[in-house]
Amino acid sequence: MISTPSPATAQMSVTKTKALKENILTPRFYTTDFEKTANLDLSAQDTELRAMLEEMRADYNRHHFVRNEEFAQSWDHITGEARQAFIDYLERSCVSEFSGFLLFKELSRNLKQRSPLLAEMFSLMARDEARHAGFLNKAMADFGCTMDLSYLTKHRVYTFFPIEWVLYTVYLSEKIGYWRYIIIYRHLEQHPEHQFYPLFNYFESWCQDENRHGDIFKALLRSQPKLWQTWTSRLWSRFFLLTVFATHTLTVHERTGFYHALGIEPTEFDQEVIRKTNETAIRAFPSGLNTEHPEFFPRLQRCCELNENLSEIDASSQPKWVKTLKKLPFQLSIGGHLLRIYLLKGIDAEALRGTVR
Repeated sequence: MISTPSPATAQMSVTKTKALKENILTPRFYTTDFEKTANLDLSAQDTELRAMLEEMRADYNRHHFVRNEEFAQSWDHITGEARQAFIDYLERSCVSEFSGFLLFKELSRNLKQRSPLLAEMFSLMARDEARHAGFLNKAMADFGCTMDLSYLTKHRVYTFFPIEWVLYTVYLSEKIGYWRYIIIYRHLEQHPEHQFYPLFNYFESWCQDENRHGDIFKALLRSQPKLWQTWTSRLWSRFFLLTVFATHTLTVHERTGFYHALGIEPTEFDQEVIRKTNETAIRAFPSGLNTEHPEFFPRLQRCCELNENLSEIDASSQPKWVKTLKKLPFQLSIGGHLLRIYLLKGIDAEALRGTVR
């Protein structure tokens, strides 16, 4: 059982934050080329971006993320694997939202004098991400395990991504987030007996923010012809789709206890999210993955099995160099399966542009 927050609990939060750094599935913190971002020509999507800015200013969800009386109770009845899996879900989700907040905040600060439209857009998206992270952190406190966000800010390692990669990856992150939230929300609407915590009541508003952010990044991406008109853009778009989908599959199968507690079959959920996100991404990307190919999901599933082997090795008491050697064949095998998926013939999204799907 996890007790209420205390000084020891605060230390536990820091310890968990440090441990997250070494997990390849943990959301990363990113920075980018602010000068290049300021010089982006947005004229091709100017009308769309200004319309979205007005929608962001309206802040339709400003009153939606307020904790109500349903939270004012003990959650000690949620125990065992389900409790730990849910804490892990909250933890990673909080890190992801806070990572987005810091990236958007830095973009806004650095673009303020050079690109006022983008600066305000990123500032408003940072507002949403901070709201989400704070709400998740309060949920974690209900389970005696808050995240030290100031510690994360100061001690996380920041990874540099070119702005082009940021546009691809953040678009996908927001859209796959939308599908995760809305699928869980709709499932619990039909099966309220599995709704074990009131956070899930907020997922409809949550997915609206994710969808709105994704639409903004779609407009930014489509404003840059080199991100969807070139042969390299087709390769990059499929690469980022694959990395996001592989990460999603591994993460879902690492926290099966959470999805079982919701009455959701993890593999079916994972595949539905991937299919829906791929269909959505085709509206923005020049190329998509063929998720209906008979090798697609079986190879992702095999990656999950191999990842379990890696986890078992990590959990052993063997010396680090022994673990490294033992993990290598499994890592190479995972890489081989992902390469085979990547080499499958993709979907030419530009050829489908304008057709009814």
